[in-house]
Amino acid sequence: MSEPTPTSGKHSTFTPVQSANITADMVAAHGLTPDEYDRFCDLIGRAPSITELGIVSAMWNEHCSYKSSKVHLRTLPTTGEHVIHGPGENAGVVDIGADANGTPLAVVFKMESHNHPSFIEPYQGAATGVGGILRDVFTMGARPIATLNALRFGAPDHPKTRHLLSGVVGGIGGYGNAFGVPTVGGEVEFAPAYNGNCLVNAMAVGIARQDSIFLSKAKGVGRPIVYLGSKTGRDGVGGATMASDTFSSEDESERSTVQVGDPFSGKRLLEACLELMQTGAVIAIQDMGAAGLTSSAVEMGAKGNLGILLNLDAVPVREQAMTAYEMMLSESQERMLMVLDPDHWETAQAIFHKWELEFAIVGETTDDLRFRVVHNGVSEADLPIKQLGDEAPEYQRPFEEGTAYAPLSNDDLTPPSDLARTLLTLLASPNGSSRRWVWEQYDHVISGNVAAGPGGDAAVVRIGAGPLALAMTVDVSPRYCFADPFEGGKQAVAEVWRNLTAVGAEPLALTDNLNFGSARRPEIMGQFAGCVRGIGEAARALDFPVVSGNVSLYNETDGAAILPTPAIGGVGRLADIDKRVTMAWPENAELFLIGGHGEHIGQSLYLDVIKGRRTGPPPPVDLQRERAHGDFVRTAIENGVVSACHDVSSGGLGVALAEMAMASGVGAEVDVPGGSHICLFAEDQARYILATTSADALVQAAIAAGIGFAPLGRTGGDELTITGAFSVPLGALRSAHETYLPTLMGL
Repeated sequence: MSEPTPTSGKHSTFTPVQSANITADMVAAHGLTPDEYDRFCDLIGRAPSITELGIVSAMWNEHCSYKSSKVHLRTLPTTGEHVIHGPGENAGVVDIGADANGTPLAVVFKMESHNHPSFIEPYQGAATGVGGILRDVFTMGARPIATLNALRFGAPDHPKTRHLLSGVVGGIGGYGNAFGVPTVGGEVEFAPAYNGNCLVNAMAVGIARQDSIFLSKAKGVGRPIVYLGSKTGRDGVGGATMASDTFSSEDESERSTVQVGDPFSGKRLLEACLELMQTGAVIAIQDMGAAGLTSSAVEMGAKGNLGILLNLDAVPVREQAMTAYEMMLSESQERMLMVLDPDHWETAQAIFHKWELEFAIVGETTDDLRFRVVHNGVSEADLPIKQLGDEAPEYQRPFEEGTAYAPLSNDDLTPPSDLARTLLTLLASPNGSSRRWVWEQYDHVISGNVAAGPGGDAAVVRIGAGPLALAMTVDVSPRYCFADPFEGGKQAVAEVWRNLTAVGAEPLALTDNLNFGSARRPEIMGQFAGCVRGIGEAARALDFPVVSGNVSLYNETDGAAILPTPAIGGVGRLADIDKRVTMAWPENAELFLIGGHGEHIGQSLYLDVIKGRRTGPPPPVDLQRERAHGDFVRTAIENGVVSACHDVSSGGLGVALAEMAMASGVGAEVDVPGGSHICLFAEDQARYILATTSADALVQAAIAAGIGFAPLGRTGGDELTITGAFSVPLGALRSAHETYLPTLMGL
């Protein structure tokens, strides 16, 4: 076969689509409102076929159309000095400069959710979440270099928590380890609000040449549409629609909506795509992710102002008697759709055969702006493609904003009787303990380029043989976002910005994964609107634009919503990896606190764990202070006057000091005014602990920059001592910190 040929003849010869007897129950089962269904019928001038109903349910659901969130997302800053491609493609693309050979490079990254599937079938739900986000990155022409994740589970004593945690961690490790990309960072937290709906957010980071970025916009009429990858099955049918609705306690039986991943096929697909991209054969390419063949074909055509003709008879399938409906909505994994240059067809075939992948010409681009689907000689769908792709319904949902916290009480402010025991309790708590049990199940060193993996403020990955490196991290504090969505949204961005800064990286851009409850509830939309407003304000103030992301609504079961959880993933640039720092301080270093001693105890880990209350306002985020302090810290690291750095966040100064001591194996004697529990455990923002062996230079630089600082003490010995209050051996800190998760999992 020297060149591809049309698969279905001229579309003018097609028989008309036969409408089905669509009932109100069928419409509701597909996640459409009566008004949306009526709008669709008016759009096409008739009742739809069952395949067309499935197609519109996929394209107009929340997961694919963002119909309840678009109005808020448009307020986010998405451009900047380094941004090459912002939201709208499979992943964001950001300039990181040239490598050691002078080749201009870009970082390609995104984060997406796989929440509902992971709750139903934790191993496969998490595994396919990793596989899907990796495909989003290499679809753009980037080779993945790292993955991260943000995970939320219910109360540790809930009967499902151990099962979900074990399955999700196993799925992430099972896919990522076999695929061959290191898992370098993430976060795990527990709260009763996630009892009925865990969160699994996966982030992938890749590197591409700036002159080799591939987009999903189809070009040219009469060009072949090629299917590549694993065969299509019935797994995942309706997955995107399922992800766009709330759960009930009966929904756990819907395992057919959960996809099944194959990391070895995913690896072959990666290598085949990257090799094919080097030949000039690829005109447009799109991962078959949510809504599978439907969304990938519609998006390619709609973006290119072209029509698409699909012949399902040519689609490789692994199950008998699949219907057009099932084939269009299947979310079988490890599949790509692409528009190819017919002049390169023989080269493409050779690559497909080399990597032992299924492939077929399944359609062609047309000039009629129609989305046509034919199966067994029957017209199954004939729809206007633009209205499916980028003119879905859009809603301004009503929302209510307000505070969601009780004021601090006198008991909240009463000091504990034993500060040492309090610190150890925080370090041993579900949300304060080490995550080593989790990340030791991931391969976080494969590729040999990981300079710093899990356990620090941010992971660091080398780029090539030169000094260039990238830092990356994910973070969010849902308890802040619930108490005050606006401040919580600001804090999530600022925390990620600080984490990148703490290793010496210049923050470049962020991706978000906005996890919330039902958009039909005004109080939930109030949380969403407030968090997005806070994210936008912080991103603008910190020159930290949003270049990609995902919205996951309807995360609730039987009316019980999760905490608002707008996870933020950030990437930063290190021009010289040799100048990076970690949180491990050296012997005989002087310690300084940038940002002053804390006073805001509201919504702190201390109150949650020690007092059993989530009260008071979260700490306010002063973005000017964040910018000034972060810029100073990065400059000090760049100038070589900082030996170690750690930002102060959950658990306050006391937990941050303990983490630095444990990381280094070196103790310290620290002076905290009055040994105050407020100073030790308050979570005021814009703060860093710096260790230095060049104290005079650091002090002079802080004075010159107008940055507030306070001497803390000096490192040394094998105990963490708070002068006049307590001393704790490093062994006791480690024992408390490392025990919780293994014990929870029965190890």
